[in-house]
Amino acid sequence: MDKRVQFDFEIVFTNGGGLQGQEFRLDIEGDDITDQELAQYIVEDMRLLMVGDIKIFNKKIINEKHKRKPVDENSGK
Repeated sequence: MDKRVQFDFEIVFTNGGGLQGQEFRLDIEGDDITDQELAQYIVEDMRLLMVGDIKIFNKKIINEKHKRKPVDENSGK
């Protein structure tokens, strides 16, 4: 079974405002992901700019089939 991480997060932007997510899920490789890696994944995947503080809460690894199709490294898609 594939692994996914379920978590809540809070992002504060340096130019004001913020973003929150509850019970957000992402596909992961392996059996764990650090909060720092997870925060970086969110920023890159959502193409966020002007990111300040990121807090991760209630993180848990779950067994669930991946939802995204694997990226073909040769085509970049």
